[in-house]
Amino acid sequence: MKKLESYQHTIYASYIGYITQAIVNNFAPLLFLWFQKSWSLSLAEITLITTVNFAVQLMVDLASAVVVDRIGYRVSAVIAHIFSAAGLFGLAFLPDLLPNKYAGVMISVICYAIGGGLIEVLISPIVEACPTEGKEAAMSLLHSFYCWGHVGVVLLSTVFFSMIGVDHWRILACLFALIPALNCLYFSAVPLYPIVKEDETQIPIGSLLRQKVFWLLMIMMICSGASEQAVSQWSSAFAESALGVSKTVGDLAGPCAFAFCMGIARALYGKLGDKIPLQKTMSASALLCMICYLMITVPSQPVVNLLGCAICGFSVGIFWPGTFSIAARALPAAGTVMYALMALAGDIGCSSGPSIVGFIARAKDGVLKAGIQGAIVFPVVMLISLFILRSFKRKA
Repeated sequence: MKKLESYQHTIYASYIGYITQAIVNNFAPLLFLWFQKSWSLSLAEITLITTVNFAVQLMVDLASAVVVDRIGYRVSAVIAHIFSAAGLFGLAFLPDLLPNKYAGVMISVICYAIGGGLIEVLISPIVEACPTEGKEAAMSLLHSFYCWGHVGVVLLSTVFFSMIGVDHWRILACLFALIPALNCLYFSAVPLYPIVKEDETQIPIGSLLRQKVFWLLMIMMICSGASEQAVSQWSSAFAESALGVSKTVGDLAGPCAFAFCMGIARALYGKLGDKIPLQKTMSASALLCMICYLMITVPSQPVVNLLGCAICGFSVGIFWPGTFSIAARALPAAGTVMYALMALAGDIGCSSGPSIVGFIARAKDGVLKAGIQGAIVFPVVMLISLFILRSFKRKA
């Protein structure tokens, strides 16, 4: 394939990479209730789908700290998209080909989770290395494409399910699989730039692990993933079961509104990032996130609960890209190892957030409000971490 020269192609391919990750993380949750009813799966089995997805991504993040630098970013990006496409195609066919449908789902989830984990490690440093100005704003805009991908998944799925029927979801899975399959070819041709600049020496992993600010950033990444996914992964099921609305309304008012508001927050910071202090914005967002969790769980008014889900997306929007930007500024020579370990921490949060919601809900007789209320601990810890980070800067 002909090699492309402009770094803009690198950024465009990276945008599609985050859209791919949005498909990987958010398509299956739209089918949770269908899986549960059609295949007689328990709440624990449904919860395990999300847990395994992010647990596998977590293990891939850890392995990437060693593997990516050896095989190169281009090869890693191509492999990531191949696994993502194979997993989505597998989701469409394996449950019907294997004697155990649940086993088919889990094999597919493991496959596309490998791709999703690699994408999370690779895309941010690839864009960070591009010769662009306003790195923090560029990072926020990049991560907004995860949100637009999430919105697209929900909208397209809702239209498809309404017009053709949820029983034909396998066709949609194949259509979504074409996106990473084609982006695999795109990534094989775009220019890539050195992650660590030539005039800098990469920080050894031992030195990185001795830095207090690194461990604080890891905690912030855990809280970022957990604060986001605790609501996002359960919002459709929450709207349908707890609020008694239809699947169409549940998907639109739950995950779609959440992702849209999260994308707006990231796009706004992408435009205004040079004028707004990042850490103050993240602190205000953490406070707003706590308020949203209470709006979702305390009042017995469906409109307020759904509004809380939507605004929660806006409140968590800056957490993930903001933490990456702080890390790139605080530890510029940390290289692939830092990005891999931070993605690892983020996926720990993405796995633990929804899992904690599911486990608490099961203990409370399936009441999802109780599970989401318990997850408020994550934005609280995020706010505390930001205050500690500010004290680090004052001492420095």
